[in-house]
Amino acid sequence: MPQHLGKNMLFKSFLWLYGIVSLYPILYMLFYSLKNNDEIFFSNPLGIPLHFRFENYTKAVSAFNVVELFKNSVIVSVISIAFILILSLGFAYATARITWRFRGVAYTYLMLGLFIPVQVIMIPLAILVKDIGFANTYFSLIVPYTAFNLAFSTLIFYGFFRTIPVEIEESAYMDGASIYRTFAQIIVPLVKPSIATVTIFAFLNIWNEYPMALILVTNAHLKTLPTGLISFVGQFSTDWGAMGAAMVLSSLPTILVYLLLSEQVEKALTVGSAVKG
Repeated sequence: MPQHLGKNMLFKSFLWLYGIVSLYPILYMLFYSLKNNDEIFFSNPLGIPLHFRFENYTKAVSAFNVVELFKNSVIVSVISIAFILILSLGFAYATARITWRFRGVAYTYLMLGLFIPVQVIMIPLAILVKDIGFANTYFSLIVPYTAFNLAFSTLIFYGFFRTIPVEIEESAYMDGASIYRTFAQIIVPLVKPSIATVTIFAFLNIWNEYPMALILVTNAHLKTLPTGLISFVGQFSTDWGAMGAAMVLSSLPTILVYLLLSEQVEKALTVGSAVKG
């Protein structure tokens, strides 16, 4: 019994240490956003702010136009994720559940997108976006973001679709349901955990993406948060506290999305649990 208690305490201590190490960067960024430049770099770089400077948030919103950057990021992220879900769900279902010629070739071809570095096609992509007239529009980011997230999203949905018993679809067909109704009303609700997982990963990738947003969008009114934060860096001086406030504000949506979808993500860890019974 004492040995068991000792192991239990050691395990709990490790978990507490891991939790503190994981949470400290978040606390540091929060403290960072409430300090001035002197506290950040010299007098109090790691501790709690001596004076809580909430005016940093006011300055971030008003002087550096964080609201517009936030709006652009939301528009690009929401529309991109909608396209990703629609296209990857449909393609994954077609390759996992429907028999047709060359479906294996089509699936393999799409999966090759997982092995193509973004940097390799950045210049051709910029030229293509300009030639088709998407330069300095939301679609100059939405289309590439959708394309680059399709392969991974399809991979996740494909694995979930393969775990669903075929008898479910056969029963629906016997009751007169079409393939489209079966997909929309029966199959899609069964893969809600995978939809939540794809949404979180895609949102993180799109919300925090920097290189493509920097190259493909040069209009200041269309910039997203990662590229817009450059405006906080001045030629002779930088308001690091206001930049920290902007970083805190830009992190809130990712935390909110995870909190809203975390329950479904936990279900996704046990693939197939939604169709038992």
